Amino acid sequence: MSTQDFTKTIVTGKAAGEVFGIIKNVRGWWSGLYAEEITGDSERIGDEFSFSAGGGMHYSRQRLVELEPDKKIVWVVTDSNLTFLKKTDEWLNTKISFEITKDGDKTLLTFTHIGLVPKIECYGGCSSAWTQYLDNLAEQLK
Repeated sequence: MSTQDFTKTIVTGKAAGEVFGIIKNVRGWWSGLYAEEITGDSERIGDEFSFSAGGGMHYSRQRLVELEPDKKIVWVVTDSNLTFLKKTDEWLNTKISFEITKDGDKTLLTFTHIGLVPKIECYGGCSSAWTQYLDNLAEQLK
């Protein structure tokens, strides 16, 4: 059975280690669209950071729960206040995953927001916003 979690794959010629480093620099790619503010860290297991955007329309707090150098980064959302939704905590306990794999001379980065599925209210707007941020990330991975 295939998953319905929002997923996007980016193909790059950069090495896995470089891709890993770019992802960990959250401020470098998860910004530039909606007056984002990011506070905290995402370097070591247990690190937490908050993300806010759109003048308070989106607030979430993430904790780094998986870190495999050059292979995988996973955050769990520990707090969520998406004021544009009826259920403002839709992101709570969802996971944001980045998996890095090799395919010949290319590196594949697979992003999955586990729990961001079509049946929830945020899916349309949030998947569109993720696509914009992932396009930012893809630019850095060229």
